[in-house]
Amino acid sequence: MPYLDPVAPDEIATGLTAIAAVYPDRFGTGGAPVRFAGGLADNGFALDADGEGWRIRYRRPCDAYRAVGVLLGALIAGTAPPAAERTGFATLGVMLDVSRNAVPRPATVTDLLARYALAGVNQLWLYLEDTYRVPGEPLFGYARGRYSGDELRAIDDAAYRLGIEVVPCVQTLGHLEQVLQWEHYFPYRDTDRVLLAGDDAGYALIGRMLDAVSAPLRSRRIHVGMDEAHGIGTGEYRRRFGATPPFEILRAHLDRVAALCAERGLAPMIWSDMYFRLGSATDHYYDPDTEIPDWVAGSIPAGTRLVYWDYDHTDAGFYRDWIARHRERLGGDPILAAGSGTHHRMWAQLPRALATIRAGMTAAVHCGLTEAVVTQWGNDGAEADAYSALPAVQAFTDHAYGSAETAANLLGSADATYADWVAASGLDVLPPVPADPDDARAADWTGNAGKWLLWHDPVLGFLTADPPTGLARHYATLADRLHAAARRRTGDARLAFPALLAAMLADKVRLHLELGPAYRTGDVAAVRELATVLLPRLTGRVAALHAAHRNRWYADNSPFGWEVLDRRYGGLTARLAHLDRLLAGWLRDPATELPELAEPPVATYDVGAFRRCLTHARVATPSVVS
Repeated sequence: MPYLDPVAPDEIATGLTAIAAVYPDRFGTGGAPVRFAGGLADNGFALDADGEGWRIRYRRPCDAYRAVGVLLGALIAGTAPPAAERTGFATLGVMLDVSRNAVPRPATVTDLLARYALAGVNQLWLYLEDTYRVPGEPLFGYARGRYSGDELRAIDDAAYRLGIEVVPCVQTLGHLEQVLQWEHYFPYRDTDRVLLAGDDAGYALIGRMLDAVSAPLRSRRIHVGMDEAHGIGTGEYRRRFGATPPFEILRAHLDRVAALCAERGLAPMIWSDMYFRLGSATDHYYDPDTEIPDWVAGSIPAGTRLVYWDYDHTDAGFYRDWIARHRERLGGDPILAAGSGTHHRMWAQLPRALATIRAGMTAAVHCGLTEAVVTQWGNDGAEADAYSALPAVQAFTDHAYGSAETAANLLGSADATYADWVAASGLDVLPPVPADPDDARAADWTGNAGKWLLWHDPVLGFLTADPPTGLARHYATLADRLHAAARRRTGDARLAFPALLAAMLADKVRLHLELGPAYRTGDVAAVRELATVLLPRLTGRVAALHAAHRNRWYADNSPFGWEVLDRRYGGLTARLAHLDRLLAGWLRDPATELPELAEPPVATYDVGAFRRCLTHARVATPSVVS
C-alpha cells in the first residue's frame, strides 16, 4: 500500500513524478494525502500533521524533496518525523567520479538523482577527466565510454526536474594522463600526466573542452580541477621556458583558464590543495608549517572559488584550522569537499567516511560555510558499487540539516538498511575492530583488505604475514549476515555482491594462511583437503563473483572499462587453475619441490599489509613491471 498521495505545486510536481518512477509502491491513491506550500523564510522545511495526512512547507524544491524523504523514512521506521529542519547551506552536492573506468549510464545517474533528492541534495558534480566528447578531438576519451552531448543533456534534464544543478568537473592541468597518452597529444605535455602551461595550443584545446562540456548543461559553474599536478614545470615546460617557481606557473595558468571561462560566462572552481603543497617544504598537503606567500590570495582571479577537499581527518578542529587558513591565506570561504570512502574499494568504507563527514560538516557549520559536496571517487578501477556511498550521502546532508536520524532517513531516500550497509564495510575493517563509525579505531582504519585479498596472488601469497586472528571466520560470519540482509528489502538487494565477496574471501583467506604452512611441514592430508575441497569451492565462488560483478557493471555502467576488471578476474582464475595443477602434481609425488610455496611470507609493511590501502598492481605480483 502506498505511503503518500502528494498534491504538489508545479515547481515540484515533475520532480515528485520522477521520484515516484523510482519508488512506484510508495506513492499513489490510498496513501496519506500530502499538501505542499512554498515561501518558507529559511532554507529547510516544516512538517505538520494535517488531519489524516501531512502538510509540508518549504523554501526550495530541494527542501521539499528532503521533507518527503524524511517523512517516508519515519513512516517506514515507525518513528515520529521532525516538526522542522533548517540548514545554512545554499548548496549540498554529490560528486560522481565518472572517469576512473566506470562511466554510469544516464539511466543510472537518473536513478541516483532521485535518491539524492530525497536526501536534500541540490547539486551533482560530474567529474569528467576525458569522458565527454569534444568535437574535433576523436582521441579525447577514445574507447573510454565518454558521454555524448545528448547524454549530458539528458542527465541535466533529469536533475533539473529534481531541483538539482549539474556542475561539470574537468581537468585543465594535472590528471590528464588518459588524454596525454596518445601521440596526437604529446605536444600538449609538460609531463605524461600534466598539461603544458604557457602554451597557446594548449589553451585552445582547453577552450574546446570548456565549450564541449558546458554547452549541454544549464549551469554556468564549472570546476576546472588543477589538483595534484605533481611535477608541474619539470618536463617540457622547463625545457621550453626555463626553471620557474611552481607558484608562478600555477598563477599564470589559472589566469589564462579563468579568462577562458569568463569569455564563456562560466564561473570557475579549483581544488585548493596545490597552494598548500607548493607552500610545503615536503610537498605535503596537510603540512602545518606550509607557507603560502602573501601575494597568492591577490593573484587568484576574481570569482574563482576554491574547493577544500579532505577525506582523512576525524577531528573537527583540523577542519576549522584549514578553513581559517583558506580565509586568511587564500582570501575567502572554501567549498568543503568530504569523502564517501569509495576509492580503492569494493564497497564504501563507511565507518571512516561517516567519521570524517561528521568532523568536516561539524566544522563547516561552525565556520558558517554555505557550500559543501561529498565525493564518490573511483580510484584503481572504480570497483566499488556507486550505491554503496548512499549512507555517506545521507549522513552528509543530515549534518547540514541538523538531523541525527540517518538510519530512518536512509530508509526514506534509498530504501536501505543503515546497519547492514555499514556492516558491509567489514570487508575492509578487520577484527578485532568492529565496522562501527563511533569506534575511533574503525574511523582511523585505512586498509582495503576486502579488495586486495581478492586480487592477491593465490600461489605466492607474499603479503599475508601477520594476519588478524579469526579472519576467515570474520568473513564467513559477514557473508551470512549480508546474504540474509540482501533478501529483506528491495533496496538491500545491493548487499548480495558484498555477501558473495565475503564468502569467497573466507575461503581465500584459508588458502593463503593454511597452504604454505601445510606444504612446508609436509602435511599431505592438509594439502589434499585444501586442493580437493577448498580450492574447487573457491574457484567456483570466484566465478560466481565474476559473473555478479559483470552483471552489475553492465546494468549500471557503459561497457567500456569492464575490460580492466575482466582481465583482473581472468588473471585470478588463471592463477587458481595453475595452483590446482601444481598441487595435483605434488599430491602425486610429495617429494616434488614447489618453490612458490617454500618461502614463508615476510612482513612487508611496518603496520602490516592488512592495514594498508593497496592497488591491484601492488598485490597481483611482487614484481614492478616496467
